[in-house]
Amino acid sequence: MTAAAATTTDIFRPALHYSTGGTWLNDPNGLIFHDGAYHLYYQNNPFGSEHANLSWGHATSTDLVSWTDHPVAIVCDENEDIFSGSIVFDRQNTSGFGKDGTAPLVAIYTSAYKPGSMLEGIQAQSLAYSLDGGYTWSKYAENPVLDRRSADFRDPKVFRYEGDTGSYWVMVAVEAQDFQVLLYKSRDLRNWEYLSTFGPANATGGIWECPDLFPLPIDGDPENVKWVLTVNLNPGGPNGGSAGQYFVGDFDGATFTSATTVTEGLQDPDRLGEYQWLDWGRDYYAAVSFSDAPEGRRLMIAWMNNWQYVNELPTASWRSPMSLVRELTLQTIGGETHLVQQPVGDWAAVSASVSNFNLPETTIPAGTTILDGAAGTVQRIDISWTPGAAEEFGVVVRGGGSQGTRIGIRPAEGTMVVDRRESGHTDFHEAFASIDTAPIRLVEGQYQLTLFVDRCSVEVFAQGGQVTMTELVFPSLTSNDVSLYSVGGSTTLNSLHITQYA
Repeated sequence: MTAAAATTTDIFRPALHYSTGGTWLNDPNGLIFHDGAYHLYYQNNPFGSEHANLSWGHATSTDLVSWTDHPVAIVCDENEDIFSGSIVFDRQNTSGFGKDGTAPLVAIYTSAYKPGSMLEGIQAQSLAYSLDGGYTWSKYAENPVLDRRSADFRDPKVFRYEGDTGSYWVMVAVEAQDFQVLLYKSRDLRNWEYLSTFGPANATGGIWECPDLFPLPIDGDPENVKWVLTVNLNPGGPNGGSAGQYFVGDFDGATFTSATTVTEGLQDPDRLGEYQWLDWGRDYYAAVSFSDAPEGRRLMIAWMNNWQYVNELPTASWRSPMSLVRELTLQTIGGETHLVQQPVGDWAAVSASVSNFNLPETTIPAGTTILDGAAGTVQRIDISWTPGAAEEFGVVVRGGGSQGTRIGIRPAEGTMVVDRRESGHTDFHEAFASIDTAPIRLVEGQYQLTLFVDRCSVEVFAQGGQVTMTELVFPSLTSNDVSLYSVGGSTTLNSLHITQYA
């Protein structure tokens, strides 16, 4: 369901983010661009708003903002839940599932076998295939195709590898409890050969899930390519609960070698801030990328939630939105290689009316200033500051009375903060009311933020996407003010532009 209007009974339904009509949603999976459409599959309970009956829901989009719902794609049954996985376009019909010249889409997913089944308690990898572009699916009769007799072997991400060692399919999956990413290869998607294991490394404060592995050029140079391994963990994030981390290194067709590992083995709690995080906020988890995105772009989406409090969210029958889609690039920053993330989408498509608010360069005195004419519940805010004497400065969104979510900069600390302690409805879980932080560097004497404010969330892209923070918030419907604030002195606002979508 997309761009659904807020009502008195469902005021948190997002406008810019995908959410289901009235059921449970968690990890995105099976992401692929095919026949002119982006296909978003996701963990879904077709029968309710609880984490149960896990199947693959399905939606498609041409602009990555407006989504069309489709019937449940791959449904659980009496033997198995359908856990996360991926989809590939088997152009050469290596699997043999193609028919009458039609190459298949092949889904590689985790079968979580239920009590009473022959593989009770086991998680193993299985196949399903589609001959109509991903709308209807048939399970392979000889599933599972990869079984380690493990209770926590899951979340296969499969891609086609073309390199010096040949052409074949590569799978990355996790042994969740062991903090390991396992790599396998296959010629036909049915028979798999073990390649190597990566981990434990860096953040190991919770189980590892939903890995991804892909190449990216550094600074856009096609002659200088590195591989990025992402892996999500729960709990153990930099501000608590669920999160995703990444490693940059090399992949030779068999082994991934990280050049950015800080801690071998189990993590050092004192070094948590040194690890490379996909997002420093509380609500960006299970992030994976689309296969076959146009022009070789690497596009990623995540589940916008945290396992700490997901079951207590104050929404209606629906549970959880997805994040915005982001384009990932590798850039050299401070002599080191980092992922940079930029939001992608035609957000104007969600609204029949778009308006703008601008504020030129001005000095922001100590205190809080409400911006007349800037109020809104669905907004993009682009803002730039030059730090002055202030100890902290920033913007408050979805404000009203004592409510508001504060996004600020503390220059002396080199820290960005998102404070949602007074963001609205916060008492549904003890872990929700939080003040979260991320490191931020001054760039050419300025701090620049792009904020996407929706009816139940704030996504922050700082310094051109060098740092991101994603946070759920549940404000009152009437809390829609935008304010600027400065603490301990004044600061210089270089520019402010707000696009109102609703």
